[in-house]
Amino acid sequence: MPRRKADLIVGVQWGDEGKGKIVDMLAQKYDMVCRSQGGHNAGHTIWVDGVRFALHLIPSGVLNPKAINIIGNGVVISPESIIKEMEQFDNLEGRLFISDKAHLNLPYHAQIDQARERLKGDKAIGTTGKGIGPAYSDKINRIGFRAGELLNPKKLCSLILEYFTQNRAIFDVLEIETPDEKELLDELESYREKLGVFITNTTNLLWNALDSDKKILLEGAQGTMLDIDHGTYPFVTSSATVSAGACTGLGINPKDIGKVTGIVKAYCTRVGNGPFPSEDLGEDGKRLGEQGHEFGTTTGRARRCGWFDAVACRYASRLNGCDELALMKLDVLDGFKEVKVCVAYELNGEQIDYLPSDLENVTPIYKTFKGWEKSEGARTFQELPAQAQEYVRVIEEITKTKVGIISTSPERDDTIIM
Repeated sequence: MPRRKADLIVGVQWGDEGKGKIVDMLAQKYDMVCRSQGGHNAGHTIWVDGVRFALHLIPSGVLNPKAINIIGNGVVISPESIIKEMEQFDNLEGRLFISDKAHLNLPYHAQIDQARERLKGDKAIGTTGKGIGPAYSDKINRIGFRAGELLNPKKLCSLILEYFTQNRAIFDVLEIETPDEKELLDELESYREKLGVFITNTTNLLWNALDSDKKILLEGAQGTMLDIDHGTYPFVTSSATVSAGACTGLGINPKDIGKVTGIVKAYCTRVGNGPFPSEDLGEDGKRLGEQGHEFGTTTGRARRCGWFDAVACRYASRLNGCDELALMKLDVLDGFKEVKVCVAYELNGEQIDYLPSDLENVTPIYKTFKGWEKSEGARTFQELPAQAQEYVRVIEEITKTKVGIISTSPERDDTIIM
């Protein structure tokens, strides 16, 4: 008898698409919500009854008191960050579990991250400085430490000090001092005291849930265009942000994945450096940022803003196997006389309709559409202005993916299910 499959939510732009709202809304119907990759550089903002919740590591299902929340082995965990984040909620024991195989992002990783960005100067990638890249680097170099090791603070303390001894030459260049042994041990013991009860074998938990026919929702962090392999390298994050990353990041196989929903804004944003073909550096881009309140949940940095890039979206949708798109922040386009969609690129004098490996030298080719006055608060497709309905249909046509969900405000209830 076939098992129930786990549904998956994935960002298909440069992150910040609004995954938090959709996962929160859908999570009310799921028994388990699982995070598969990334670290506390991610930021999911959720509004419920006018109250704002900012999540960085805890899965967005935490606002469903009946849902179990899993932080998978593919995530890099900052103990300090997650402890602070957990303070927003009561009674997480039994509702939140951290993989014992998830790698630790410790304070020195942030020091390494910030020092490297500083040394790069104008060539800096524009990371959040949270230590995500160095933590993943240690993982791949097989010199990292895992959450399960927090359960033995004395041994872990010894191993970390040995790590500093072995890498002293590098730390000298970066001007990072070896931690004081007593302070480090006290810190690790504090982590164990606060997190120990949550650390377990989450792969077994997830397998048991699948075998028990539980409803499971998988969520990623960042977006497809920041994927380490398929994004705008080297201006990317350090993990697999695409749907396939959920398999390695949680310990499930591709056959376990059911419906895939890709999250997109009705326009585009990007944080940090790197190519962004449809970026608008004029008044329209500024207005998008203002109306969309485009500031990073994690960093507070202003996001770069531009028009919807249907070429990149079609690429990302195919890469992730999206069954449908959730179109977020349609209301931010309210009041524009005209809206644009990037439908192709010009590269070396030729028009192309695919995403090249290097986006640095492409020029966007736009189609312009008549704007509309007000979509905010609409809860049915028919309530949308005719021009907004046309805009949605054009996105479906060009991306070759149906739009199944439309968000018309930050509130949970202002959502159209197609």
